[in-house]
Amino acid sequence: MTTTAATTATGSPVVVGFDQVSKTYGNVRAVDGLSLRLHPGETVALLGPNGAGKSTTLDLLLGLKQADAGTVSVFGLSPREAIVAGRVGAMLQSGGLMDEVTVQELVKLACDLHPKPYKVTDVLARAGISQIADRKVNKLSGGQSQRVRFALATAGDSDLIVLDEPTTGMDVSARQAFWATMREQADQGRTVLFATHYLEEADAIADRVLVLHRGRLLADGTAAEIKAKAGARRISFDLEGEIDEAPLRALPFLTAVDVSGQTVRMQSSDADATVHALYGLGVYPRNLEVAGLGLEQAFVAITEAEEAKEVTQS
Repeated sequence: MTTTAATTATGSPVVVGFDQVSKTYGNVRAVDGLSLRLHPGETVALLGPNGAGKSTTLDLLLGLKQADAGTVSVFGLSPREAIVAGRVGAMLQSGGLMDEVTVQELVKLACDLHPKPYKVTDVLARAGISQIADRKVNKLSGGQSQRVRFALATAGDSDLIVLDEPTTGMDVSARQAFWATMREQADQGRTVLFATHYLEEADAIADRVLVLHRGRLLADGTAAEIKAKAGARRISFDLEGEIDEAPLRALPFLTAVDVSGQTVRMQSSDADATVHALYGLGVYPRNLEVAGLGLEQAFVAITEAEEAKEVTQS
């Protein structure tokens, strides 16, 4: 692997740099003054609701689109220069695979085109597609096609691997094997950036999470830090008999309530005060649990709070 040339002011190498980057389509600002840094060995999840700017951000990073303002750098180079140098491997949802060629022929082509190629047999094995090497690409299942795309992204010794919804269509075992391979890539010092709708993957895999909303960076930190940023905790318990929801919904500091059968689930910005008030109602909750939000609930809470703030300001 080659060393990175770009560094921060503190000397930490920079793999990807976005500096006040904006991109608009007509009246829509897909990316809005985005600034961020990625570093070697990081596994970074890019999250955001539909329309958050994830795909445009990846397109700018890969040189597929040009920013209207600001600068994008990859290893201190322009995105196109970094890609031509073989420093970036990408697995994108968009773009089809070549038909009427075998998996092995397509992977061999990718290896032949890479400045620092791996052996074709090693690439096939790493992607878990050796057994379908002789199959025509147009005869593959969705999950198999995804693994072929992964093979193309890792056909050579690239320092940055960019993945857009990489495990869509894969079964559970294939997803687990895929992420085991990605951990190995990061352990070898490569940076892995992936966009996903599977928030449980981001929670389990990423050591850093970026949350985009309307083209802006809303949150940046570990999964634990993102959960803490949501500022809410989960409360769940069971009640016997007929449940009167009205006094439950009037408890202080609640941000969400769900009653299903005899089970009540809540989210509260001050769980201690909510539970204290719950006992004040004279009810007797059973199987009471208080826990932090999962990444998915935290993601929803953060983005909904931002949307509510924008409505208030408009």
